[in-house]
Amino acid sequence: MDINTQQLPNCQNAKLPKASPVAPDSGELPPSDAPHVNPQTERLTAHTATATATSADAELPVFPDEVYASLPRLLDDVCSYGISPEDSDMLLLGALTALSSCLTQVSGIYGQRQVCPNLFLFVSAQASAGKGRLTLCRHLVDVVHADLRRRNRQEWEEYRREKSLYEKNKRQGGGDEPQQPPVRMLFIPANSSATALFQTLNDNEGQALMFETEGDTLTTTFRSEHGNYSDGLRKAFHHEPITYNRRKDREYVEITMPRLSVLLSGTPRQVGALIPDPENGLFSRFLFYNLPLRPVWNDVFAGNDDDTLDSRFLRLGGRFFQFYTRLLKDGPLRFTLTVEQQVEFNRFFGNLQEQGLQCKGPDMLASVRRLGLTAYRICMVFSALRLMDYEGDAPLPATLCCRDDDFHTTLLMIQVLLRHTEAAYESLQAEASHTSHPASVSQGSASEKRRQALLQMLPPEFDRTLYQDKAREAGIPTRTADRYLIELCNQGRLEKEGHGLYKVKTMI
Repeated sequence: MDINTQQLPNCQNAKLPKASPVAPDSGELPPSDAPHVNPQTERLTAHTATATATSADAELPVFPDEVYASLPRLLDDVCSYGISPEDSDMLLLGALTALSSCLTQVSGIYGQRQVCPNLFLFVSAQASAGKGRLTLCRHLVDVVHADLRRRNRQEWEEYRREKSLYEKNKRQGGGDEPQQPPVRMLFIPANSSATALFQTLNDNEGQALMFETEGDTLTTTFRSEHGNYSDGLRKAFHHEPITYNRRKDREYVEITMPRLSVLLSGTPRQVGALIPDPENGLFSRFLFYNLPLRPVWNDVFAGNDDDTLDSRFLRLGGRFFQFYTRLLKDGPLRFTLTVEQQVEFNRFFGNLQEQGLQCKGPDMLASVRRLGLTAYRICMVFSALRLMDYEGDAPLPATLCCRDDDFHTTLLMIQVLLRHTEAAYESLQAEASHTSHPASVSQGSASEKRRQALLQMLPPEFDRTLYQDKAREAGIPTRTADRYLIELCNQGRLEKEGHGLYKVKTMI
């Protein structure tokens, strides 16, 4: 099956190709009992914007039916609760992102580097559009979080007993002082200082999920100097080392391979507040999905019994937890695409990149390239969840090969997600260029010139004292310089290396 991007002549009127039948993979695992895709089934055609409408106002496409034809059973059950095509898409993406945080025993090689399945997702919607249902996906990993907290409480109870015994026998020279256990959890709070977030990530061996349904929470955190960890998120996406200094015991901490998944939702304005510049490196690391506001009243009493959606998703989470514990016991799994899939993957994204350059120029290049990495990770999650479909307690395979249907399902999703990413990009561009009056443009330009001049006065690495000295030399007040420091970090032009330590970074 060839997902041919040549049928996408432009980015405003995208017609996705028809699907061909997918043969089951001939690997060691038995094929799924899911039905094959009908080759005559028509693919979804994206609606076209009217001549007077902007791209942001155009109807964005949803995932075609082929995506839902052969999902792993857990995801199929999750999506069965969708109340609209967009809602099903949101539940699928939310489930993939949440579950990716717990599948870090699976890894593959992409660009000659080891990568885990962790995904970054932002669901954008107006108030009351239904993005609150995204919290159902949190229940899929609630049991994992609860188990970590339970075991951590036991560790702390044991520590307190040992600590009490040590204090009692200390004068008699009785043994070594016990060490405090880490604070174990899956969910990592978004409203943390940068050091607190990194410490929590380190305590959990680099693995965590940031799940925040109000984008303003993270935006407010980023606007404070000690809470700006935008650089940490960018590093975590690529599993790059994160280092920081902990004041207690003057300890230097290094998280060698952070494996963080991020699931955020908010209004379109909150997207702009979190990522004010579309060229910010954080933008290209996220999947974006826009949930439209439909003038439809849903029956709020349908299925009005004691078996709520929350309890149903918690049961789905219990099923996943059984697989999660089995995955931990059986050890790491190495994920791979077949040779044929690798060839098609490179051709698909090569075409996508070329069309992106024709439609948007180089501005969207980073997003297209990182969509490739995200697609590889989605394939990884699909393949791992396939292992839940087979009964028995046989050991899991050491090598996990992607099935053809999962591979092509991912490419179909990527074509739709690219349109949503383009819409988010255009919205940010429009917001950045929109100003109330010419005076604000002049004021913004002057402010940018002062920031740029200050940046050029700084060495590649510097501390806060040197920064303030250079600001005074440039005639910039201290409070203004502090604001510039936060803005430069948010824009990715500066990188916080530790407490009061910064590095000038080239935008990518």
